[in-house]
Amino acid sequence: MKTVLTTGSNGLLGQKLTEKILAEGRVKLVATSKGANRYPIKSGYDYAEMDILNPEQITAVIEKYKPDAIIHTAAMTNVDTAEADKERCHKLNVDAVQSLISLCKEKDIQLIHLSTDFVFDGADGPYKEEDAVNPLSYYGESKVLAEDLLKNSKANWVILRTILVYGITNDMSRSNIVLWAKGALEKALPINVVNDQWRMPTLAEDLAEACILAVEKSAHGIYHISGKDYMSIADLVRKVADYWGLDQSIIAEVSSEGLNQTAKRPIRTGFVLDKAVKDLNYNPHSFEEGLKIVDEQMKASLK
Repeated sequence: MKTVLTTGSNGLLGQKLTEKILAEGRVKLVATSKGANRYPIKSGYDYAEMDILNPEQITAVIEKYKPDAIIHTAAMTNVDTAEADKERCHKLNVDAVQSLISLCKEKDIQLIHLSTDFVFDGADGPYKEEDAVNPLSYYGESKVLAEDLLKNSKANWVILRTILVYGITNDMSRSNIVLWAKGALEKALPINVVNDQWRMPTLAEDLAEACILAVEKSAHGIYHISGKDYMSIADLVRKVADYWGLDQSIIAEVSSEGLNQTAKRPIRTGFVLDKAVKDLNYNPHSFEEGLKIVDEQMKASLK
Protein backbone atom coordinates (compact mmCIF):
# COMPACT_ATOMS: atom_id res chain seq x y z
CA MET A 1 0.00 0.00 0.00
CA LYS A 2 1.34 3.43 -0.96
CA THR A 3 2.06 6.11 1.63
CA VAL A 4 0.67 9.54 0.71
CA LEU A 5 1.74 12.79 2.37
CA THR A 6 -0.70 15.69 2.08
CA THR A 7 0.20 19.36 2.54
CA GLY A 8 -2.43 21.82 3.75
CA SER A 9 -4.35 19.09 5.58
CA ASN A 10 -6.32 21.66 7.63
CA GLY A 11 -7.88 23.13 4.48
CA LEU A 12 -11.05 21.97 2.73
CA LEU A 13 -9.40 19.58 0.26
CA GLY A 14 -6.88 18.49 2.89
CA GLN A 15 -9.65 17.50 5.32
CA LYS A 16 -11.60 15.70 2.59
CA LEU A 17 -8.49 13.69 1.73
CA THR A 18 -8.07 12.70 5.39
CA GLU A 19 -11.76 11.77 5.62
CA LYS A 20 -11.71 9.69 2.42
CA ILE A 21 -8.44 7.90 3.19
CA LEU A 22 -9.59 7.00 6.72
CA ALA A 23 -12.94 5.75 5.42
CA GLU A 24 -11.60 3.74 2.48
CA GLY A 25 -8.05 2.72 3.46
CA ARG A 26 -6.74 2.68 -0.12
CA VAL A 27 -3.47 4.39 0.88
CA LYS A 28 -1.61 5.19 4.11
CA LEU A 29 -1.76 8.84 5.15
CA VAL A 30 0.69 11.34 6.55
CA ALA A 31 -1.22 14.61 6.95
CA THR A 32 0.78 17.83 7.30
CA SER A 33 -0.16 21.45 7.79
CA LYS A 34 1.14 24.60 9.40
CA GLY A 35 0.22 24.53 13.10
CA ALA A 36 -1.85 21.99 15.03
CA ASN A 37 -4.02 19.32 13.43
CA ARG A 38 -7.62 20.60 13.18
CA TYR A 39 -9.16 17.35 11.95
CA PRO A 40 -11.30 15.89 14.78
CA ILE A 41 -10.14 12.27 14.38
CA LYS A 42 -6.51 11.94 15.40
CA SER A 43 -5.94 8.18 14.98
CA GLY A 44 -5.45 5.92 11.96
CA TYR A 45 -2.83 8.15 10.31
CA ASP A 46 0.23 10.24 11.11
CA TYR A 47 0.20 14.02 11.50
CA ALA A 48 3.23 16.30 11.30
CA GLU A 49 3.46 20.07 11.49
CA MET A 50 5.03 21.31 8.26
CA ASP A 51 5.31 24.86 6.99
CA ILE A 52 5.68 24.79 3.19
CA LEU A 53 7.84 27.93 3.40
CA ASN A 54 10.40 26.11 5.57
CA PRO A 55 12.57 23.89 3.30
CA GLU A 56 14.45 22.36 6.26
CA GLN A 57 11.19 21.30 7.91
CA ILE A 58 9.89 19.87 4.63
CA THR A 59 13.08 17.85 4.21
CA ALA A 60 12.94 16.53 7.78
CA VAL A 61 9.30 15.43 7.49
CA ILE A 62 9.78 13.77 4.11
CA GLU A 63 12.92 11.96 5.25
CA LYS A 64 11.10 10.70 8.35
CA TYR A 65 7.97 9.38 6.63
CA LYS A 66 9.36 8.47 3.16
CA PRO A 67 6.09 8.91 1.22
CA ASP A 68 5.51 7.38 -2.20
CA ALA A 69 3.45 10.41 -3.23
CA ILE A 70 2.82 13.99 -2.06
CA ILE A 71 -0.55 15.64 -2.69
CA HIS A 72 0.22 19.35 -2.52
CA THR A 73 -2.97 21.22 -1.58
CA ALA A 74 -1.44 24.11 0.43
CA ALA A 75 -1.49 27.43 -1.44
CA MET A 76 -2.71 31.01 -1.41
CA THR A 77 -6.06 30.68 -3.17
CA ASN A 78 -7.77 34.03 -2.47
CA VAL A 79 -7.50 35.74 -5.84
CA ASP A 80 -7.77 39.31 -4.54
CA THR A 81 -5.32 38.70 -1.66
CA ALA A 82 -2.84 37.30 -4.18
CA GLU A 83 -3.21 40.42 -6.33
CA ALA A 84 -2.64 42.68 -3.32
CA ASP A 85 0.32 40.71 -1.89
CA LYS A 86 2.21 39.33 -4.89
CA GLU A 87 5.38 38.65 -2.91
CA ARG A 88 3.71 36.35 -0.39
CA CYS A 89 1.67 34.72 -3.15
CA HIS A 90 4.88 33.95 -5.04
CA LYS A 91 6.46 32.41 -1.95
CA LEU A 92 3.46 30.18 -1.24
CA ASN A 93 2.46 29.27 -4.79
CA VAL A 94 5.83 29.14 -6.57
CA ASP A 95 8.81 28.95 -4.18
CA ALA A 96 7.17 26.22 -2.06
CA VAL A 97 6.54 24.15 -5.17
CA GLN A 98 10.21 24.42 -6.14
CA SER A 99 11.20 23.07 -2.70
CA LEU A 100 8.88 20.08 -3.17
CA ILE A 101 10.03 19.44 -6.74
CA SER A 102 13.69 19.25 -5.65
CA LEU A 103 12.94 16.71 -2.91
CA CYS A 104 10.55 14.64 -5.04
CA LYS A 105 13.10 14.39 -7.84
CA GLU A 106 15.87 13.41 -5.42
CA LYS A 107 13.76 10.79 -3.62
CA ASP A 108 11.61 9.58 -6.56
CA ILE A 109 8.32 10.71 -5.01
CA GLN A 110 5.25 11.35 -7.16
CA LEU A 111 4.17 14.99 -6.75
CA ILE A 112 0.49 15.79 -7.30
CA HIS A 113 0.05 19.52 -7.59
CA LEU A 114 -3.27 21.38 -7.48
CA SER A 115 -3.76 24.12 -10.04
CA THR A 116 -6.69 26.19 -11.31
CA ASP A 117 -8.92 27.26 -14.20
CA PHE A 118 -7.54 30.76 -13.61
CA VAL A 119 -4.48 29.83 -15.70
CA PHE A 120 -6.84 30.57 -18.66
CA ASP A 121 -8.17 33.94 -19.82
CA GLY A 122 -11.77 32.75 -20.15
CA ALA A 123 -12.15 33.80 -23.77
CA ASP A 124 -12.80 30.29 -25.07
CA GLY A 125 -13.88 27.85 -22.36
CA PRO A 126 -14.48 25.02 -21.62
CA TYR A 127 -10.80 24.12 -21.90
CA LYS A 128 -8.80 20.99 -22.68
CA GLU A 129 -5.52 20.22 -20.91
CA GLU A 130 -3.38 21.22 -23.91
CA ASP A 131 -5.05 24.61 -24.50
CA ALA A 132 -2.80 27.67 -24.20
CA VAL A 133 -2.69 29.39 -20.80
CA ASN A 134 -3.07 33.15 -20.46
CA PRO A 135 -3.77 34.22 -16.84
CA LEU A 136 -5.54 37.51 -16.12
CA SER A 137 -4.59 37.74 -12.41
CA TYR A 138 -1.43 37.32 -10.36
CA TYR A 139 -3.00 34.26 -8.71
CA GLY A 140 -3.36 32.67 -12.15
CA GLU A 141 0.15 33.78 -13.06
CA SER A 142 1.61 32.20 -9.91
CA LYS A 143 -0.08 28.92 -10.81
CA VAL A 144 1.31 29.05 -14.35
CA LEU A 145 4.80 29.65 -12.94
CA ALA A 146 4.42 26.61 -10.66
CA GLU A 147 3.12 24.49 -13.54
CA ASP A 148 6.14 25.52 -15.64
CA LEU A 149 8.52 24.52 -12.84
CA LEU A 150 6.91 21.07 -12.78
CA LYS A 151 6.85 20.63 -16.57
CA ASN A 152 10.52 21.61 -16.85
CA SER A 153 11.63 19.36 -14.00
CA LYS A 154 12.75 15.75 -14.04
CA ALA A 155 10.36 15.01 -11.16
CA ASN A 156 7.44 12.56 -11.42
CA TRP A 157 4.61 15.11 -11.49
CA VAL A 158 0.86 15.39 -11.95
CA ILE A 159 -1.02 18.69 -12.28
CA LEU A 160 -4.70 18.59 -11.35
CA ARG A 161 -6.43 21.81 -12.41
CA THR A 162 -9.76 22.45 -10.73
CA ILE A 163 -12.59 24.99 -10.54
CA LEU A 164 -14.51 26.66 -7.69
CA VAL A 165 -14.23 23.93 -5.04
CA TYR A 166 -17.09 23.72 -2.53
CA GLY A 167 -17.93 21.61 0.53
CA ILE A 168 -17.72 21.83 4.31
CA THR A 169 -14.92 21.23 6.78
CA ASN A 170 -15.60 19.68 10.17
CA ASP A 171 -15.21 22.97 12.02
CA MET A 172 -16.98 24.99 9.26
CA SER A 173 -13.91 27.25 9.23
CA ARG A 174 -13.55 27.52 5.45
CA SER A 175 -16.04 29.40 3.29
CA ASN A 176 -16.65 28.87 -0.42
CA ILE A 177 -19.22 29.91 -3.01
CA VAL A 178 -21.95 27.49 -1.88
CA LEU A 179 -21.62 28.21 1.85
CA TRP A 180 -21.38 31.95 1.17
CA ALA A 181 -24.52 31.92 -0.97
CA LYS A 182 -26.51 29.81 1.51
CA GLY A 183 -25.41 31.95 4.48
CA ALA A 184 -26.12 35.25 2.72
CA LEU A 185 -29.56 34.14 1.53
CA GLU A 186 -30.48 32.85 4.99
CA LYS A 187 -29.74 36.30 6.42
CA ALA A 188 -32.28 37.66 3.89
CA LEU A 189 -30.04 40.62 3.03
CA PRO A 190 -29.76 41.72 -0.62
CA ILE A 191 -26.70 40.24 -2.36
CA ASN A 192 -24.92 41.13 -5.59
CA VAL A 193 -24.06 38.12 -7.74
CA VAL A 194 -22.06 38.23 -10.96
CA ASN A 195 -24.00 37.01 -14.01
CA ASP A 196 -21.32 37.10 -16.73
CA GLN A 197 -18.85 34.52 -15.43
CA TRP A 198 -19.31 30.79 -16.18
CA ARG A 199 -17.79 27.91 -14.22
CA MET A 200 -18.08 24.18 -13.44
CA PRO A 201 -18.16 24.02 -9.60
CA THR A 202 -16.29 21.08 -8.03
CA LEU A 203 -17.38 19.09 -4.99
CA ALA A 204 -14.37 18.75 -2.64
CA GLU A 205 -15.02 15.00 -2.30
CA ASP A 206 -14.72 14.59 -6.09
CA LEU A 207 -11.41 16.45 -6.15
CA ALA A 208 -10.10 14.31 -3.26
CA GLU A 209 -11.08 11.17 -5.18
CA ALA A 210 -9.22 12.43 -8.26
CA CYS A 211 -6.08 13.00 -6.14
CA ILE A 212 -6.19 9.42 -4.82
CA LEU A 213 -6.89 8.00 -8.29
CA ALA A 214 -3.81 9.85 -9.59
CA VAL A 215 -1.72 8.10 -6.92
CA GLU A 216 -3.27 4.65 -7.48
CA LYS A 217 -2.88 4.84 -11.25
CA SER A 218 0.65 6.35 -11.13
CA ALA A 219 -0.61 9.16 -13.35
CA HIS A 220 1.64 11.70 -15.06
CA GLY A 221 0.83 14.97 -16.81
CA ILE A 222 -2.01 17.48 -16.62
CA TYR A 223 -5.62 16.57 -15.83
CA HIS A 224 -8.73 18.74 -15.70
CA ILE A 225 -10.87 17.95 -12.64
CA SER A 226 -14.19 19.68 -11.97
CA GLY A 227 -17.89 19.09 -11.61
CA LYS A 228 -19.85 18.09 -14.71
CA ASP A 229 -22.34 21.01 -14.79
CA TYR A 230 -21.59 24.30 -16.58
CA MET A 231 -23.34 27.41 -15.21
CA SER A 232 -23.02 31.10 -14.53
CA ILE A 233 -22.23 32.22 -10.97
CA ALA A 234 -25.73 33.74 -10.82
CA ASP A 235 -27.26 30.40 -11.86
CA LEU A 236 -25.15 28.66 -9.22
CA VAL A 237 -26.47 30.95 -6.48
CA ARG A 238 -30.04 30.45 -7.71
CA LYS A 239 -29.58 26.67 -7.62
CA VAL A 240 -28.39 27.01 -4.00
CA ALA A 241 -31.49 29.10 -3.22
CA ASP A 242 -33.71 26.48 -4.92
CA TYR A 243 -32.15 23.57 -3.05
CA TRP A 244 -32.60 25.11 0.40
CA GLY A 245 -35.89 26.88 -0.41
CA LEU A 246 -34.50 30.40 0.06
CA ASP A 247 -35.79 33.69 -1.30
CA GLN A 248 -34.33 34.49 -4.74
CA SER A 249 -35.86 37.96 -4.92
CA ILE A 250 -32.95 39.38 -2.89
CA ILE A 251 -30.41 38.28 -5.54
CA ALA A 252 -29.27 41.24 -7.63
CA GLU A 253 -27.43 40.20 -10.78
CA VAL A 254 -24.47 42.42 -11.68
CA SER A 255 -21.70 42.39 -14.28
CA SER A 256 -18.07 41.64 -13.42
CA GLU A 257 -17.31 45.34 -13.72
CA GLY A 258 -20.08 46.12 -11.25
CA LEU A 259 -18.42 44.02 -8.53
CA ASN A 260 -15.21 46.08 -8.68
CA GLN A 261 -12.94 43.23 -7.53
CA THR A 262 -9.18 43.75 -7.13
CA ALA A 263 -8.17 40.96 -9.52
CA LYS A 264 -9.61 40.35 -12.96
CA ARG A 265 -11.50 37.06 -13.40
CA PRO A 266 -11.83 34.99 -16.58
CA ILE A 267 -15.32 35.11 -18.12
CA ARG A 268 -15.85 31.53 -19.35
CA THR A 269 -13.70 28.75 -17.98
CA GLY A 270 -15.02 25.22 -17.50
CA PHE A 271 -13.19 22.03 -18.45
CA VAL A 272 -13.42 19.20 -20.95
CA LEU A 273 -13.16 16.21 -18.58
CA ASP A 274 -12.63 13.44 -21.17
CA LYS A 275 -8.97 12.78 -20.32
CA ALA A 276 -9.61 12.41 -16.56
CA VAL A 277 -12.64 10.18 -17.23
CA LYS A 278 -10.64 7.95 -19.60
CA ASP A 279 -7.29 7.77 -17.75
CA LEU A 280 -8.37 8.03 -14.12
CA ASN A 281 -11.97 6.72 -14.22
CA TYR A 282 -12.98 10.10 -12.79
CA ASN A 283 -16.75 10.33 -12.33
CA PRO A 284 -17.90 13.56 -10.64
CA HIS A 285 -21.25 14.20 -8.99
CA SER A 286 -23.78 16.57 -10.52
CA PHE A 287 -24.15 19.94 -8.79
CA GLU A 288 -27.53 18.85 -7.40
CA GLU A 289 -25.95 15.67 -5.97
CA GLY A 290 -23.13 17.76 -4.51
CA LEU A 291 -25.57 20.07 -2.72
CA LYS A 292 -27.33 17.01 -1.27
CA ILE A 293 -24.01 15.70 0.10
CA VAL A 294 -23.20 19.11 1.66
CA ASP A 295 -26.72 19.28 3.15
CA GLU A 296 -26.42 15.80 4.69
CA GLN A 297 -23.02 16.66 6.17
CA MET A 298 -24.38 19.89 7.67
CA LYS A 299 -27.26 17.99 9.26
CA ALA A 300 -24.88 15.33 10.62
CA SER A 301 -22.62 18.00 12.13
CA LEU A 302 -25.57 19.41 14.11
CA LYS A 303 -26.31 16.06 15.80
